[in-house]
Amino acid sequence: MKTRTLRPTLYLAVFLFGQIPLQAQWVQTNGPHYGGIINGFAVSGTNLFVSTGSGVFLSTDTGRSWSPVSTPFSGFNQMVESGTNLFAGTDGGVFLSIDYGANWAPAGLTFMRVNTLATSGTHLFAGTSAALFHSTDNGASWTETGLTWGYNNGIGVLAVIDTNLFAWMWEGGVFLSTDNGTSWANVDNGLPYVTALAASPAADKASTNLFAGTCGEVFLSTDNGIHWVYKGRLNNYISALVVSGTNLFAGTLWDSGIFLSTDNGVSWKEINNGLTNRSVQNLAIIGTNLFAGTWGDGVFLSTDNGTSWVNSGLICTDIVALTVIDTNLFACTGDCEGEVCLSTDNGASWTKVNSGLTTHWLTSLAVSGTNLFAGTIDGVFFSTDNGESWTEVNNGLTDTMVRAFTVNGTDLFAGSGGFPGIGGVFLSTDNGTSWTTTGLTNTAVYTLAMNGSNLFAGTARDGVFLSADNGRSWNVVNSGLTDTDVYALAVCGTNLFASTYSSGVFLSTDNGTSWNPASTPFSSFSQMIENGTNLLAGTDRGVFLSTDNGTSWTEVNTGLTSTCIRSLVISGTNLFAGTSGCGVWRRPLSEMITSVVEEPLADRRLPENFSLEQNYPNPFNPRTTIRYTLPNRSVVSLTLFNLLGKEVSKLVEGEEEAGFHEVLFDGSNLKSGVYFFRLQAGEFMQTRKLMILR
Repeated sequence: MKTRTLRPTLYLAVFLFGQIPLQAQWVQTNGPHYGGIINGFAVSGTNLFVSTGSGVFLSTDTGRSWSPVSTPFSGFNQMVESGTNLFAGTDGGVFLSIDYGANWAPAGLTFMRVNTLATSGTHLFAGTSAALFHSTDNGASWTETGLTWGYNNGIGVLAVIDTNLFAWMWEGGVFLSTDNGTSWANVDNGLPYVTALAASPAADKASTNLFAGTCGEVFLSTDNGIHWVYKGRLNNYISALVVSGTNLFAGTLWDSGIFLSTDNGVSWKEINNGLTNRSVQNLAIIGTNLFAGTWGDGVFLSTDNGTSWVNSGLICTDIVALTVIDTNLFACTGDCEGEVCLSTDNGASWTKVNSGLTTHWLTSLAVSGTNLFAGTIDGVFFSTDNGESWTEVNNGLTDTMVRAFTVNGTDLFAGSGGFPGIGGVFLSTDNGTSWTTTGLTNTAVYTLAMNGSNLFAGTARDGVFLSADNGRSWNVVNSGLTDTDVYALAVCGTNLFASTYSSGVFLSTDNGTSWNPASTPFSSFSQMIENGTNLLAGTDRGVFLSTDNGTSWTEVNTGLTSTCIRSLVISGTNLFAGTSGCGVWRRPLSEMITSVVEEPLADRRLPENFSLEQNYPNPFNPRTTIRYTLPNRSVVSLTLFNLLGKEVSKLVEGEEEAGFHEVLFDGSNLKSGVYFFRLQAGEFMQTRKLMILR
């Protein structure tokens, strides 16, 4: 694992106020509303708070509309109410709001990941990665309870029934305290690994039903955990349990969806009608409204106890690809539940166009004439009707992990490869009906580019290859390229740019015969596109413009809230940018090109804020890049956790200078699955998810 500090310089962007209005900037399009990982729900009166990969959002109208909430934390793991106080457990401690979430203040346990919160009267409990803490003064002071098990065996779930406090520990089981945490008794009695707890009054009103969800089963205790009764097996990992009257709802992960029991778990039925994403992370209830937070498809709402579901939006989507056919704009969303979405009105509205698209792991889009192609981990899909229907076209495609396309006339090239040593470039001359291998095999191809009759392939660990005969033969062209992990290629006139894994951007002016480091204000790019004599780059620092073939660059990010750009496309007079976590943005081309006077790179500034970007690529196998910014010199900790919150690896630990930083992480020794990576720098703390896909 390597780390790198990128030392930017200061710059000055001068706006010609006589030519454009002061408010000229990027604007967010209305979606797509399909995507977004929902990490947590919280209900405060009629307010519904949602923690996403793009920050905290609030709905005051049962999910019909959402607005971002300005918080000192990037997301929360749990919120609870205590009287008029609202507490948030975050990766940076506990925060308190006394005005229904409008403003927040730290409430102790800073620099700790608070996994779960619970209240009992005037008592506030916080479960962390190391121990359970107790406060009786709204978080002004905290004491450690008797429940502690050492670091990495922390508290995963808390539940309160009357005066009984239940806690589940990752490796210790379920514990009960009847004296506000002073003493504890183990009450799991052989209960399997617990993932969720919920309580409801028993039918006789004299006792309480305590339900426990595990990695696939539901158990019931009517005697405060002394005894547990098996209540059925669901299809997958139970992520959430909630009770509404006599209805018990269970949310599960990995495409199993939501289940309902009306008889205390004796019998269960699936209730997934309209739930297009069945990887459910959390559930919440407001009155008769049931909300489901999904992994990759935002929030769903049911007003009839789960009989039917509708997507209630959230523009927090990872856009991995954009392309255009005539006036039709297509967006490919990321995460494990990716979708292809279509807008015919410049992003004002979007619709899903996925009929026949049998996979959700999407990586790329391409257009050849009026034909639309989607690259996925399961091969290539083909549409002739603007995405209304799709057909799998994999005949001859011996490696189906398709990462990139490029088109040369009627020739369609596909680059494939899940990891080094497997993959290559394939050619179709009949719109994907059949594929043949080219001369480049046994290497993972991440990117393709055409320059006249020259076809270039950027690969994992093998550098750049050139074919001058339509892929029949290939030559390695790596002279001067000090990093042979190439994730993106772009052609501008006679200039060829390469974005590498760990050494920044390189430039070749002789078709790859020789390479030199490029003088750019960004350390990597995902895409570059030409517009006449102008070159636009979507980068890890936003969108940049060059009017001199890439010799100098200007940042054009005004109004853009997410500067991790995954994709760019021009449609008509507008440039569209697909972001990591904030959907699709639009800006007129003329506004950027006429509004900026470029200044030397020697004047480029340091970052103004702390930030942790989404890793790229994601999912990955076996390596990925994690980037973060520090506005000042800081003591930094970057840590990897598994799905249960247990530390897997310490990626960075120590003091670092202000600037842009990145970590090159190799997950070869880890199993497939979801992990968290958390950055802590001073009082700043932020967590994101990554996925290893074997």
